[in-house]
Amino acid sequence: MDYSFIIRKATVEDAQAIQTITREAFKKYVEDTGLKDSMEALEETLEDIKYDIENKEVFVAFIDNVPVGSIRVQILPDNTAYISRFGVRLAYHNIGIGKALINLVDKLLLSKGIKKVTLHTAAKYKDLIRFYYGRGFYIDSTTKDRGYIRALLVKEYA
Repeated sequence: MDYSFIIRKATVEDAQAIQTITREAFKKYVEDTGLKDSMEALEETLEDIKYDIENKEVFVAFIDNVPVGSIRVQILPDNTAYISRFGVRLAYHNIGIGKALINLVDKLLLSKGIKKVTLHTAAKYKDLIRFYYGRGFYIDSTTKDRGYIRALLVKEYA
């Protein structure tokens, strides 16, 4: 059997698939971190996603034409970037999709001369923290502004 793996820039037609990926990934995030409240990622509308597709760098990963992962990157005025809504469908975890999405973002940001990218994740979510450390991120600070210990992770490009 032939398998294809493709990552491409999202179009507004991908909004529904991105919403499905995001909801599945962030529902697991809420469960695994023991959060009591919902998260913005679980509440966003198709219009919110379309706005991001039109105003940020948004990518979707496909395996055999099935959307399985997505990531959003906002390039900020200070020449840094912020990653948000990064998720992979549960049935496709641990096969390299997340690594491939981060690698693509690295290439994009390096090509644009970006020196630093940041993101937030739950500080107690060991699997995610390990994943990000393995991709060159480190914890810069933490906050409890959302009701749980949220880590600000940073990756600097030389």
